[in-house]
This record gives sequence, C-alpha cells and structure tokens, in this order.
Amino acid sequence: MKKLLFTIVCLSMCFMSFAQNTPQIGDVLVVKSPTSQFYNHIDFPQLNTLVKRGKIASYNPVINNEVMVSEVITKDNGNTYVVLKKKDGTKFFGLQTSVEANYDKAIQAGELVIKKS
Repeated sequence: MKKLLFTIVCLSMCFMSFAQNTPQIGDVLVVKSPTSQFYNHIDFPQLNTLVKRGKIASYNPVINNEVMVSEVITKDNGNTYVVLKKKDGTKFFGLQTSVEANYDKAIQAGELVIKKS
C-alpha cells in the first residue's frame, strides 16, 4: 500500500511539473544572451538588418530585458510558439513591437528564462 501511495504522489508531481512548462498569456520571461553569435529560437532581426536601418550591430540592448507573453500558438507539429512584447511597452531595437519565439527550444537553449515572482 505504501508503494502504491508513493507511486501516485510521484506521478502527480511529474504531471504538475509538466503543467508548469506550458506558457500562459501574461507570463513574464527574461531574454538572456544567445549561446552562439545569433539567437536561434527567437526571431530577432539579423545584425546586418540592424546596421542597414541605422542601429548598432549588437544584441546587447535586449539582453536581460523582461518580456511578456502576449499570444501562445501551437502548431500542427506540436511546437509551441509565443509572441513576446517588452514589458515596458517599448520596441525591440526601436523597430519591432513584438517577436515570435519557439518556447520550448528557447527555454532549453537558455535564450529565455522564466522570471521568478
């Protein structure tokens, strides 16, 4: 009986941890630095595009910015995408009001981090 109770408790904890990984509208995330030269899972503009528009070719203005999830999109292949807007309401690089990101891959790569309340 103890083993059955222990198994049920462990399974419920697993389901609860899985439920916390699904993004909700209004969740606050923090943009971290990319693991390579570019962001692979967040749809920021390329550095050459920033230079063409008169901006500095650097991702430093968005590192450690707080962003909010404004929309959650689940594709047919099972990937979850989120539309992100800056929490303070300004534009990314002075150009875009929102960007799209592959939620699961960006979290795993460390490009996005869930902000602790």
